[in-house]
Amino acid sequence: MNYMQTKVKRGIRFGEDGDALMMLIFINVMVFVIITFIKIVYQLTPINMELFQSQILDWIGMPADMSRFISRPWVLLTHMIAHASVWSLLGNMLFLWAFGFLLQDLIGNKHIIPVYIYGALAGVVFFVASANLLPGFRANIGSFQLFGAGASVMAVAIATTVTAPDYRVFPMINGGIPLWVITLIYVVIDLAGLASVAFPYHLSHLAGAGMGFWYIRLIRNGNSPGEWMHRLYNWFINLFNPSKPTSKKSIKKEVFYNTKGQQPFTRKPNVSEQRVDAILDKISRTGYQSLSEEEKDILKKAAENEE
Repeated sequence: MNYMQTKVKRGIRFGEDGDALMMLIFINVMVFVIITFIKIVYQLTPINMELFQSQILDWIGMPADMSRFISRPWVLLTHMIAHASVWSLLGNMLFLWAFGFLLQDLIGNKHIIPVYIYGALAGVVFFVASANLLPGFRANIGSFQLFGAGASVMAVAIATTVTAPDYRVFPMINGGIPLWVITLIYVVIDLAGLASVAFPYHLSHLAGAGMGFWYIRLIRNGNSPGEWMHRLYNWFINLFNPSKPTSKKSIKKEVFYNTKGQQPFTRKPNVSEQRVDAILDKISRTGYQSLSEEEKDILKKAAENEE
């Protein structure tokens, strides 16, 4: 077992108690619940259900038509957490939980979300490219719209398998089944859809698989391809964290309030030549003992200036 397989879990990153996986599953489920609730509202009203597609789904799914994408760029992120059917959601979340649980246990929870996002983005590139470049799909490009976490889950599955291919699951079955066998079956079943009109969708899953392999290779070589995501996340969260100390506060404390080693402020009298002459005249008339403390200080300061 190599170093990547024996690494313990890291600190809290992208999730309560460090469980980024459960946060991902929760987000996917909640988005689906919201979409389903809106769909029910459309069904219970006289609104044409075609409007549900144009007013709701078209604004969260990733279109293959780039002219539509330019007008709603946020779908690059929303499509990966939005599922159009309950079976798609259940299948993706089941495999995400199974493979994601192992991935977090093997290399720490800070990698699960970067793998998920990178897999989805790679899937988008291949989905859009195939729908636009292949003649058999270009004619119907307006009908292609990508939903769900399929590419992301595939990336997580391959990343987990590359990390620990000989990890055994279901130990009650003849000592366990190697993880690579489970993954191979999963990939073959998914990619069987390449021989259908859903070719761009399943090609996006294949791209996600390649991204999962690439991610693990990078971190084995000492790189951290997901670190910028964590920095961006922490920066955004700290914008709304009033308890986080800022540089202004520390500078103010150091410059204006740190008086350690300094003498207390004492008022120093203003010395002028006329004032000194008047004091000297007073001494000549009534003696030094007749001077006030302020006058004595003025003489003392004048003597220091002369030195």
